Amino acid sequence: MSGKSLLFVLILLSFSTLLFAETKLPASRNSEPIKIKSDRLVTDNNRKMATFEGNVAARQGDLTIYSDKMVINYADNEGRISTTEVFGNVRIIQGERRAQAEHGIYDAKLATITLDGNPKVFQNSDTISGKIITYFLDQDKSEVTSGSGSRVEAVIHPKSKRKDEKPAKP
Repeated sequence: MSGKSLLFVLILLSFSTLLFAETKLPASRNSEPIKIKSDRLVTDNNRKMATFEGNVAARQGDLTIYSDKMVINYADNEGRISTTEVFGNVRIIQGERRAQAEHGIYDAKLATITLDGNPKVFQNSDTISGKIITYFLDQDKSEVTSGSGSRVEAVIHPKSKRKDEKPAKP
C-alpha cells in the first residue's frame, strides 16, 4: 500500500470517532441527567413512549441533540431507552464534532446511530457525507453508504505543520 493510500485509510478511520458518544457513556456524563426542552411533550405510558415536538434540544454532558421532533421509546418501566428517533433539522454537537441530517435513529440493542436525509459529519473543517451514515458505538467504527447515482464524499484538510518545522523536500 502506498504512503498516500495508507494515509487516506488512516484519515477515513479517524472519521469513525466523529459521530457520537459511546453507548457506555463516560462516568462523568453517565451520572448526569438528560435535559430535554421542547415546545410540546406528549407521553403515552401504555406504549412506553414520549414525543417531544418543536425546537427540541436534548443535552447530557457534552452531547447536545437538536431537532424538530424527538420520539423516545422505552424498553421497560424502569425508563431504559430502546430507541430514539429524531426528525427534521437534526443537529448533533459534541465538542469539535458535529453532525446534521433530516432524520436519525438510535438503537440501544444494536448500539448504532443511523443518520439519513442528507447526513453530514464535521470535525473542525473536515466533512464526510453520503446517503446513510451508521455509527457502531460498541465497535468504534462507522459506515457511510451512497445511493444510486451518488457517492460518499470526504473533504479532509491536512493538519498544518508547526512553525519551527521546515517543509519536506520533494
